[in-house]
Order: sequence, then C-alpha cells, then structure tokens
Amino acid sequence: MAVRIDDVDRKILAEMQRDASQSLDEIAKAVGSSKTPVWNRIRKLKEAGVIGQQTVFLDAEALGFEACFFVLIRTSEHEADWQARFLKALRDRAEVQEAHRLAGDIDYILKVRVKNARAYDAFYQALISEVRVHNVTALLSMEEIKSTTMLPLDTQ
Repeated sequence: MAVRIDDVDRKILAEMQRDASQSLDEIAKAVGSSKTPVWNRIRKLKEAGVIGQQTVFLDAEALGFEACFFVLIRTSEHEADWQARFLKALRDRAEVQEAHRLAGDIDYILKVRVKNARAYDAFYQALISEVRVHNVTALLSMEEIKSTTMLPLDTQ
C-alpha cells in the first residue's frame, strides 16, 4: 500500500530522525503545528510502516567495541537450505550490525562490530563452522568518516 506523505509529514519525519526522544510538543513546535495533529500523523505513519522501531544509538568505542570489519563473502552455495542456515547464523550473532545480499562478484557484505581482532576471529571461526563459504575477505575500518541512518527527506 502506497502512503501519501506531504511536506508536514516530511518535517515530522526529519525531526524524529534528528531526535526521536523529543516530546510531541517539541516536534509540533518545530514543524509549525499543534500536538494532536502531529500525534495523529505519527500514528498513521507508524501504522503504514513508514516509522519503524525507535531506539537509541550507543557509542561502540565507549563500550569497548573498537573494531569494525566489513566482511565480503563469496559462496558457491545457493540452495534454499544453505541460505536459511546462513541467514539464521547472521541473525543469531549480535556482532553483525548489517548484512546485505549483493549483485556482482561478492554475494554478501556484513558490517561486524567487535572488541578487537581476536573477537573477530572467534566470530569468523563460529560462522564458518556453521555454514560453508567459498571465500571470506575481512576489511578493518581504520576510521569511520560518516555514519547515519537518516534518510535525505526533501522538506523544502
């Protein structure tokens, strides 16, 4: 079902992306509306699936997760059973922050956050003990330059 989103909805979404902990009063003031219409719009956007889970961002390094690896996986296995086991293995591991199936030479890319290289090795060993992969390349991120979950909502 397609959802019609107008400029006020975009402004509300932009405010919520910026800081979802704001009160309804603060969001309403920022978008030039009152509390009840903003609450109704937020409720409709949630029901339509535009607004998903609301959470907080934690500072990984402050919590000791100093290593971020991007893991490139190639596989020769494409059967449904293998894929189900692989996806379960990824979902069961909290270290995997993101997983994407790709077009091209690489089948999957994972973003894996761990405390250090030893912790990555433990993750890697556990993963390959559960599912067979053809080739794994791990790239250590030396510096995070930009990270955001905010979508570029056009609110002009």
